[in-house]
Amino acid sequence: MEKLKDEGYDERKLLSSLGLCARAGKLIFGVPMICDALRGGGKKIPLLVFEAADTSENTHKKIADKTAFYGVRTVRLQCDGATLASALGKTSSLAAVAITDEQMCRMAEKYI
Repeated sequence: MEKLKDEGYDERKLLSSLGLCARAGKLIFGVPMICDALRGGGKKIPLLVFEAADTSENTHKKIADKTAFYGVRTVRLQCDGATLASALGKTSSLAAVAITDEQMCRMAEKYI
């Protein structure tokens, strides 16, 4: 699990790039959907998972355990779930999102 540092981290640009991923259909929204995608494989395999800062201990543990088992990189954001959801055009809070495309993943990694 990687935590973002204050220096070199541009939250606005990262959330903007995640919004672009959402519009392109390259994001998986929510912990249950991410866990199902990790387990099931298929076309939409999570390559990079972003977790909101305000997730509960159980949710954090679930994400950390699943991503560690499947070897997927996880980044804990400094913004809360409501801010993450708002940036992606969702109305309710989001605990986590996952990028499923390599090129979109590289674009988002530039702002980490």
